[in-house]
Amino acid sequence: MSNFLNNSEIINSSSDINGVFPRELEDEAIYILREVASQFEKPAILFSGGKDSITVVRLAEKAFYPGKIPFKLLHVDTGHNFPETIEYRDWLVNKLGLELHVRYVEDSIKQGKVKEETGKYASRNGAQTVTLLDAIEEFKFDACIGGARRDEEKARAKERIFSVRDDFGQWDAKKQRPELFDMLNGKIEIGENVRVFPISNWTELDVWNYIKEEELRIPSIYFTHERQVFDRDGMIWADSTFINKSEDEIPYTTKVRFRTVGDMTCTAAVASEADNLDDVISEILSAKISERGARIDDKRSEAAMEKRKQAGYF
Repeated sequence: MSNFLNNSEIINSSSDINGVFPRELEDEAIYILREVASQFEKPAILFSGGKDSITVVRLAEKAFYPGKIPFKLLHVDTGHNFPETIEYRDWLVNKLGLELHVRYVEDSIKQGKVKEETGKYASRNGAQTVTLLDAIEEFKFDACIGGARRDEEKARAKERIFSVRDDFGQWDAKKQRPELFDMLNGKIEIGENVRVFPISNWTELDVWNYIKEEELRIPSIYFTHERQVFDRDGMIWADSTFINKSEDEIPYTTKVRFRTVGDMTCTAAVASEADNLDDVISEILSAKISERGARIDDKRSEAAMEKRKQAGYF
């Protein structure tokens, strides 16, 4: 019996409105993680402290229980992260006894490898690519595991479970291997690496229902809280010294939460009263914009994500 779900099964397996998580998605992800451990010499989990990477770590726990997770963790830190996620990252690493490598975009800027953006929409999000590729080369990681999902964005929908990158870290959709049934081909040439997406077939709702059923602790930023914010382009932004505000962008305090968590300079909040998982899930069910609709980096151009992936972005 195949461990992978075909297209109709993916649709039928998604969490329903009653909040039931389909366990076949967990089985598939665990199978993928075990394949990574068996086929690659130096794999790592890309960990940001966001809900998707938290889910991947939990799956890795279950995949190798009662042994320890056999993967190191790598975080590419822009220096503009939400403090709540950094605090959570360090807590989880200590709790599970994992080995974490952190590499900083700030260092890449100081070394002249990437130029700091300027202007109203300046962000370090795109600069992560250089730091990530340098870290992959430094530690000789041959596989990097992440929490990207096909439902997030059309460029990510093109990804395979084992997504091959060339020796420059670049992604080419035309050179990806077919994945028939449960055949995952991890054979790579020297210098190449693979990005692995064990929850590619999950939806945002699946992730939240899994967090609920597994009773996972997550950063407080995902729940409603009072925060200094300002309005820009019809969205709500966390007030921060990292963001270049104009004089008419006046900060105020209100209740918000974050549906997705990235760099503070490119991640907007949503007005919310959801202070528990059930309310968060209800909000998602009634939402009129996609999860990444609050990510300004995806709006820079129609093909923004695709261009970043081609350059080596995760």
